[in-house]
Amino acid sequence: MKRTGFITIVGRPNVGKSTLLNVILGEKVAIVSSKPQTTRTRIAGIETRGEDQFVFLDTPGIFKSKNALGDFMVKTANSTMKDGDAVILVVDAGYAPGDVEEGVIAYLKKSETPAILAVNKVDLYRREQIAETIAAYAEKFDFSAVVPICAKNGRYVDELMDECAKLLHEGDWFYEEDMITDQPMRQIAAELIREKVLRTVDKEIPHGVAVVIEEYKIDGGLVSIRAEIFCEKASHKGILVGKNGETLKRIGSYARADLEKLLDTKVYLNLWVKVKENWRDSQRGVLNFGYTED
Repeated sequence: MKRTGFITIVGRPNVGKSTLLNVILGEKVAIVSSKPQTTRTRIAGIETRGEDQFVFLDTPGIFKSKNALGDFMVKTANSTMKDGDAVILVVDAGYAPGDVEEGVIAYLKKSETPAILAVNKVDLYRREQIAETIAAYAEKFDFSAVVPICAKNGRYVDELMDECAKLLHEGDWFYEEDMITDQPMRQIAAELIREKVLRTVDKEIPHGVAVVIEEYKIDGGLVSIRAEIFCEKASHKGILVGKNGETLKRIGSYARADLEKLLDTKVYLNLWVKVKENWRDSQRGVLNFGYTED
């Protein structure tokens, strides 16, 4: 008997949601970095095991928004919770519930949505501290299961999947067995490039970057990609390009390596940097870069 279910992964920024999704799938479909607010849109990751098909919905971290892009991200996270049959609340093992977690728990109580608490980064804290965190959450909500994990190295993720399987329902699958995401390859390519910007450039600049794939061609054993990296200020453009173009070359080299691994073929990557001043601050600017609920 086939079973399936949509499971939304939620939590505050930089708590390990995208890392967890990638580990479950065994493929990189969601970008990760040490900087908060890395994920901007809903990402579906599809894991089919035997007769069970799990559809995980990765979401932007929930935070206090300061601009139109932030508004979109928080709205996306909140609306995606409503699309799920169940929720995984990912929390840092060293911290008690805060406003973000309290908000998620309030929704869970109101909607009566089943939820699993994934207590992440257990490798960083003492057992006593982890136990205190778990106890604090147990007082707030009756979770279907509480699973301490280390998403970074995959520890106890199988145990988490066992608990997720209990929340599936009988029904036909929504996706083909060999699919791992519903994202088009152009979108994955754009996000991988943006990830390399996040990892290469410091401070505020990466948060004001958007990547648009202008051309994506497949010719035999070669994929040719032309991408435009948009930033908010002319001074940011200079930093992204770097002296003699060295920074942009480094971003391109890192991105090309990931793309070739993902596509299992040679990739020609042509990057350009352009300025779109303060695009994050206007709804039109956000919409123009494809950040829509659709």
